[in-house]
Formats: sequence, structure tokens, C-alpha cells
Amino acid sequence: MKLSNLTLACLLATSTLSVSNFAMAETDDFAFTGYARYGFHYADNGNDYVFADGQLAGNAAGRLGNESNGGEFQFSKGFTGVNDTKWDVAVMLENWWKSPTDYGDVALKKFYAGVSNVFASQPNAYIWAGRDFHQRPQQGLNDYFFMTHDGQGAGIKNLDLGGAQFNVAFVGQTGEGTGDSGNYALTTKLHDITLAENISLDIYANYGLSSDKSPDADKDNAYQVGTVFNIYGKKLSLRYAENADNSVYNKTDDLKTIYASFEGGVSLGQNTSMDYQLAYHNNNGADDLADDRTNYSVIVRPMHAWNDIHSTWLEAGYSLVDYDNADENSAWKVTLSQNISIGKNAWDRPMLRFYATVGEADNKVAGDGSLNTGDTTRDTFAVGAMWEAWW
Repeated sequence: MKLSNLTLACLLATSTLSVSNFAMAETDDFAFTGYARYGFHYADNGNDYVFADGQLAGNAAGRLGNESNGGEFQFSKGFTGVNDTKWDVAVMLENWWKSPTDYGDVALKKFYAGVSNVFASQPNAYIWAGRDFHQRPQQGLNDYFFMTHDGQGAGIKNLDLGGAQFNVAFVGQTGEGTGDSGNYALTTKLHDITLAENISLDIYANYGLSSDKSPDADKDNAYQVGTVFNIYGKKLSLRYAENADNSVYNKTDDLKTIYASFEGGVSLGQNTSMDYQLAYHNNNGADDLADDRTNYSVIVRPMHAWNDIHSTWLEAGYSLVDYDNADENSAWKVTLSQNISIGKNAWDRPMLRFYATVGEADNKVAGDGSLNTGDTTRDTFAVGAMWEAWW
């Protein structure tokens, strides 16, 4: 194929411009980051994990010795321009094993670029566009995101309002290939509001809508409001939503949800501590049988470090799903874990865990809100070994 002189000139000019701009940029260090956990989990009766059917608050009976494998692997590159703008470009792949028979695919989770030091009056304001994790406040013991809006879009973070920072974005739920599903969210966060010494507040407000290409186009729009109080290292999280639960992407007409949790830790000695969480999650919807239910859960995890390498953890959890117009589902779990880690603190990683889990679920109510018949109990005894790390 022949190229015209004009085409060749344009290509040469573009190439020269790109090289020139890149040559003027000072490149920062390349980074490999991520999170992963992998290992074996053996249960002789097929009931691998302990959960109450219909539970709402994540892994409500506790995640230790009660979760599957997966990982997220990110590569990022930083740049500092001659104009002093600070850039980063990142890509993340993920692979989560959803069940023993559904291994999941390696998928693109992030692919974005962002820049700060754009405005002299707001040097820390960060402007981004692309696909990214987005507004996902997470809780540790139940591994629950009480809001989650991963997707692709654009926004700005850390606008300094004087006494608070502000984030705003418009994002779309990912659909087939690289496109949007047709479900969108306008998200806001006002954070780092100091109320008193060692007490701060974050405020969330989100609005969900759909375009005509979404299967939910005929459903009502959704909204959420939420707060997180950080109180001397402990967290009180509150959320109210209409026509949605933890994501305004996923809309259900006439659904109202309330979520509240309190989580923290207490020192029991120089080398002993205990983390804990209490959660309340209420659904109230048009489908009285399936939607109208409340999940109560409590998790405690005492931990003892024998030295800066070896530790022993014991996690106990209970999850109750109370259906307004049916019966109750419940689950309890206890896990003993012997650990080898990079340090003595509870969140030091990498870590190797060797664990045994025992528990029982009693699921009297089916997913449609009708009553199950026959024996409704599921016993679990499992042993496993797993490594976990974030880096």
C-alpha cells in the first residue's frame, strides 16, 4: 500500500511531536501492586463455606477460613511533566474464583490515567478518566463494600474546600467488551471533616440513572446517602438507599434499604488484640416475601502474636436473616488459624494461613421467600492453607 506525501508528512510530524513531548517529561518509578489470596480449601461433604441464604452484609458470618481464591494485579507508571503536572497511568487485571466449578476469567478491572498539580490554587486535586475502582468503602471482617461503583468515567478527587475534601464523578457500569451497560452513577464524597480530636466524618451522596440501552431503563432512578464516622480508630458506618442497595447501578423499584455497622479493635495485652464488627442490614421492598428481610450479624476475631513471625487467630461469627413474612435463616462459624507472616501486627502481609473451620447454616427460607421443606441444615467442616498479600 502506498502512502501519499501528505500522509507521510502527518505521520512524521506526529511521531516527532510524541518523541519531543516524551523527551521533555521526567519519568517516575514503575510500580507493581495488587492484592491476592490463593490456596486449597477441603470440605468432605461439599458444603465448603458457611453462609445464611439471603444474607445481605457481605460474608456476614466472617471471612477467615470462609472465602475463595482470587487476585488483582496492577501495573502503573508515573510521569512528571516540565510543566510540573503529576501523572499516572495504570492497568489492573483480576481473576476471582467464583465457585468450585466457575473459575472466572482474567478480566480488565482498571485502565485509567490521572493528573494532579493542574491548578495552582488546588495542587492536590486529582483529575482522572478511564476505568477504575470507584467509591468502594470496604469493611474488613465481613469483606463487604457498603457502597460500590466500579466502572468507567471521569471525575476529580481531593478538591480542598477548607476543612474538608470533595470528590465528584460520573461513571458507567461496564457492559459487554469495553462499553457501558447503560447504567450510570453520579457520585460525591465530602471527606476528612474534622469534628473533634481523633473524630472525623465522611459523607457520601449518589444518584443512579439509566439510558435507553439498559435493561433497567424503565425502572425508577436510585439514590444513596451515607456517612462514616471515624472515632478513635473505630468506624460507625450508616447508609440509606431508595430503589437500590449498595450500588445505584442496580435498581429495584420500591426497594428501601438501611445499613449500619460498627467495627473496631481492642488491645488485650502487648501481643494480644481482638477485632470485632456488628452489622444491621434491612431491606424493605415491593416483593414482600423475598425483599422484606433483615440481616443481623456479629463477628469477633481474637488474635495473639507469639513473636514477630507466628500468630494464632480465632474467628467466630453469627449471621441471622429474619424474613418479615416467612421464617429465619441463620449461620454460625468458628475458624482457628495458625499464621506465618512478615510482621506481628494484625494487618501485616504477606501471610501464610493454616486453618480449620467448623460451622452450620439453617436455611428455612428459599431465595423467593417461600419455605424450604425437609432438612434445612448444612454442616461444614473444612481445612485449608492459604497465602494472602497486598503490595
